[in-house]
Amino acid sequence: MSLLNDLNPAQRKAVLETEGPLLVFAGAGSGKTRVLTYRIAYLIQEKGISPWNILAVTFTNKAADEMRERVEHLLGGSAKGIWISTFHSACARILRQHIDRLGFGRNFVIYDEEDQERHLKAVMKELELDFKMYPPRAMQSAMDKLKNEGITPDQYRPSPFNLFQKKLALVYQRYQEDLRRNNGVDFGDLLVMVTLLFKKCPEVLKSYQHLCRYVMVDEFQDTNLIQYRLIRRLGEGHQNICVVGDDDQSIYRWRGAEVGNILNFEKDFPGTKVVTLEQNYRSTRHILQAANHVVRRNRLRKEKILWTENPEGELLTLYVGEDEEDEANYVVRKIAEYVNAVSQKSNERPVRSYRDIAVFYRINAQSRAIEEELVKNQIPYTIVGGVKFYERKEIKDILAYLKLIANPSDGISLRRIINHPPRGIGEKTVESLLAFSREKGLSLYEGMREALKEDWLSSGVRERIRGFIHLIEELRQEAKTLSLSQLTLFLLTRTGYLARLKEEGTEEALSRVENVEELLSLLTALEEGEEPVSLETFLDRVSLVTSVDLYEDRENRVSLMTLHCAKGLEFPVVFIIGMEEGLLPHYRRGEEIEDLEEERRLCYVGITRAKEKLYLSRTERRSTFGIGRANLPSRFLDELPFELIHVEEREKKEDSVFSQEAFWREDVDPSRDEGDSRQEIVTWIPDGFFPLRTGMRVRHPKFGDGRVKSIEGMNEDQKATIVFASVGPKRLKTRYANLEILE
Repeated sequence: MSLLNDLNPAQRKAVLETEGPLLVFAGAGSGKTRVLTYRIAYLIQEKGISPWNILAVTFTNKAADEMRERVEHLLGGSAKGIWISTFHSACARILRQHIDRLGFGRNFVIYDEEDQERHLKAVMKELELDFKMYPPRAMQSAMDKLKNEGITPDQYRPSPFNLFQKKLALVYQRYQEDLRRNNGVDFGDLLVMVTLLFKKCPEVLKSYQHLCRYVMVDEFQDTNLIQYRLIRRLGEGHQNICVVGDDDQSIYRWRGAEVGNILNFEKDFPGTKVVTLEQNYRSTRHILQAANHVVRRNRLRKEKILWTENPEGELLTLYVGEDEEDEANYVVRKIAEYVNAVSQKSNERPVRSYRDIAVFYRINAQSRAIEEELVKNQIPYTIVGGVKFYERKEIKDILAYLKLIANPSDGISLRRIINHPPRGIGEKTVESLLAFSREKGLSLYEGMREALKEDWLSSGVRERIRGFIHLIEELRQEAKTLSLSQLTLFLLTRTGYLARLKEEGTEEALSRVENVEELLSLLTALEEGEEPVSLETFLDRVSLVTSVDLYEDRENRVSLMTLHCAKGLEFPVVFIIGMEEGLLPHYRRGEEIEDLEEERRLCYVGITRAKEKLYLSRTERRSTFGIGRANLPSRFLDELPFELIHVEEREKKEDSVFSQEAFWREDVDPSRDEGDSRQEIVTWIPDGFFPLRTGMRVRHPKFGDGRVKSIEGMNEDQKATIVFASVGPKRLKTRYANLEILE
């Protein structure tokens, strides 16, 4: 029972409730990973449950690895046998055993996002669809949404009056047919196919239900519909399902996450016990007060108030820059001050290192000004969610060879490397072979072999095709006896790939050589691990890796990332830049309640990443697509208590048309409760705007009386968000709104 001594009362309750459905609302920094790991250890050590009967699911490989390491530490030995995995990895493992029942080979390949995009574009090109009229990204997003809901091409029913949906049905059908021909699946297919497997083969479902007697799900607020269905099916019978999550941190609705899964869990599982974790171990009191004030404005949430025994800490600092360059200069100046300052105690050691500091932003484009300023000041930095190691061209090329060795039916990998390094096999030849293969109902590789038997290829092309097939067959033969690193080194030598890079001699080529060498080092390290890693296992691991999995804080660098990438991380010092209407909340999210509340949750996630110090910044004007715009302060700034904010002044310049005087003013938002001490930001309206200001009372001929909440744009393009007593918030173009000013 010594395990329980390390837990607070709420955490202890969550660990002890082992039987039946359990819902744990875990606020930010409240120790949810601790609860899950101690719960696993308690089941094994105190309840005598076999490790083989426990399944713990989370969303990143990094989180799964951390959970496994913690369990091993608690048990004082190996956690071998416990199934701790991501959703996609768990489904890949199930399919490796049973996918043949669905007509696929067990050596199927998993396509990553880039492979999916290339495959989709090839399909759309064959169907002669205009990319401008039917953007591939829109098609991909629509297909992903269908898969998140478990809808197959045969089940999809497009509207007869919607041309995009009708084309989507054709693309979706052909896309999946080609995947089957390539013996491949994409991310969404992993979950859909396990669902189909359980439906088609109930004995397989029953075996996993018997195996997984205790199911635990981390980050439950991020599950989509099909993930929720899988968890429900696995938990049928024993009902020992424990889900842990925080509805206030649900920020992935745009990719299918349903916050309703956690909010409706009690209805779907009668008799659910509920535990709420509110004690925060990460942040100072001031940071938590700010976070609580922001997120409590959301309606679709379970009430929880984060508290801590940590010190009160410093006030939040707000900086208002002239433009993005001024904002970047301020952020980098503060970073330098932290790192250059020395401890008063030691008078030698810096107060902070670069790795302790992170800069968050809403969209990737915002990093440009920060990056330039960091480079100018010779400050090292890393971008989380940038170009991933496994997405670099040379690494993708090598992986394509390995995928083709494992699965010759993989036409996408074949097309990538058939002429890399150059072999004189042009794109027109490949297109002809592809058409021939489809006509014969064969994979591209088998189609090439068949084409050699017929007489329609020229003698030169025939010899080059024969040479390529001989190469792949030779590599496949060597794969039976060589280790992963040996096989990779052999293919690099046999193809001349590495030699060509070295011959180029450019800085870019040498950098690629270093990346290839890093891959070889990784493969060698995997071979030296406790469990041998097969080619298929390695390829699965690579295909399912995420940007967060690749994040390492070992190097002393400032971390730059979007707010979406920041989830799950924490830093002593955090900067959130671009606190402006149109950025945070983002203009594409609109004024729908669900969209706005998700943007507020995103802001909340950013705030709660900070452990000791939080900086917020905005600019008075910002260049967007080359056009300078005057942006309003984010409404989320307006929701912060004045007493928690220190506004840092900047040097005044004569050419500045804005003023920071009277930055905070009396609350005039009619939607707030009486007695609320929060203050509202004054927005200065320059010449050229229609005569409106935030807080102004207006009357609309249809909606009646209301107050101006925010204003954006200039002249004819100006829009205002107005909260009407009768219908709530409306976003109107002021030129055509026929507003009457009441004061």
